[in-house]
Amino acid sequence: MARMHSRAKGVSGSTKPIKKVVPGWLKYSAKEAELLVVKYAKEEKKPSQIGIFLRDQYGIPDIKVVTGKTITQILKEKKVKQDLPEDFLALIKKSVMLRKHLEINKKDMSAKRGLQLTDSKIRRLAKYYKTKGILEAKWRYNADQFKMYAQD
Repeated sequence: MARMHSRAKGVSGSTKPIKKVVPGWLKYSAKEAELLVVKYAKEEKKPSQIGIFLRDQYGIPDIKVVTGKTITQILKEKKVKQDLPEDFLALIKKSVMLRKHLEINKKDMSAKRGLQLTDSKIRRLAKYYKTKGILEAKWRYNADQFKMYAQD
């Protein structure tokens, strides 16, 4: 199956191990792993960054295998979770940066097309998150409201 907005097939990438058991060599308990997740979340790390830190620095290969919960579920329980999902924020930030670029370079048609595709992805993802209950039903995407994300 090909990707929607690129010519790539999307078959390359790493895969997780098939076994879903806690490795015998792991020296952290589920409670300690949860505390590490909360610690990094309070340092304003994103969930994907937290997973990478746990893998590289602490040797925890998969937090879900150890605790039985995902990083976002742990953050939600501890009330440290962000209001918008990480992938959604990344698309919004990309859209804001493209708008900023187009203000300077008005004739850049490839950037304009990229903005159209990004906004389309944002609308589709917002529709999905509304059906899952992650976003409110009345939530609307307004580009002007997210200009603060260009500062990062």
